[in-house]
Amino acid sequence: MFNSISSQASKLVKLTNSVKKNYSKTKILTITSGKGGVGKSTITANIAFLLSRRGFNVAVLDADIGLANMQVLFDVKPQNSFFEYIDGVRTLDEVITKTNYSNISLIAGKSGFQYTLNKNSFVFSRVVKELVALNKFDILLIDTGAGLNDYVKEFLSISDNILAITTTDPSALTDVYSLIKMLSMEKSKLMLSFNHTKSYQIGETISNSLVNLGKKNRLKEDFMVEYIGNISTSETISTTGRLRKLFVNEFSTDEITRQLQNIVDRILVNIH
Repeated sequence: MFNSISSQASKLVKLTNSVKKNYSKTKILTITSGKGGVGKSTITANIAFLLSRRGFNVAVLDADIGLANMQVLFDVKPQNSFFEYIDGVRTLDEVITKTNYSNISLIAGKSGFQYTLNKNSFVFSRVVKELVALNKFDILLIDTGAGLNDYVKEFLSISDNILAITTTDPSALTDVYSLIKMLSMEKSKLMLSFNHTKSYQIGETISNSLVNLGKKNRLKEDFMVEYIGNISTSETISTTGRLRKLFVNEFSTDEITRQLQNIVDRILVNIH
């Protein structure tokens, strides 16, 4: 069970789900990694673009506390971050930045920002709840930070739709297995995708190995890990990000774009 989640948090989760179900069309997808440096934010931004091209109105919440870089990937300069909203100096609408891409909005974080989390207020959960209550977005993507700190745990706690991005690096696999163990106590499912992985089959084989390891360690039996695809290694996708451009927009017919399209297909089947 999440160490940082009390009965107060559980009530908040139920309230969030109630608001989403009864009043809002917005679906939440939390994208996380366990380990840093696996390409999570780059993949999140490109997924947002592909969703927008399918007609979805998408918001991206940069929830990487202290290391926010989504404004770089979208090449925008937000006037405000969601911390100004938390602190009460800006309205929610004032911290939502339109990007240069149709149907994509950004709720920016702050790079290098230090924020003391008030564990009794669950401020980040409230931000998500209130974004959902706006009922203006079809999909809200939450790009978490790396690791399993209290910030990440809080963002994970409020979503039933979670996508983990990992690689075949041993340390990345160790971290994603820790994520699986933690989520299995509170959730029913995790979507898993491999970056920098040569073939779909390699990711599938490793995913099955992680599931079998979990069974040996008696993780919750009804917890499901669903492998939804791989992204091959490409220097071009990294270079495109550094140039503040989105790969799938610049190289719409590339194999990696096709791989990301397949992942988006699976996401849309799974989120609710």
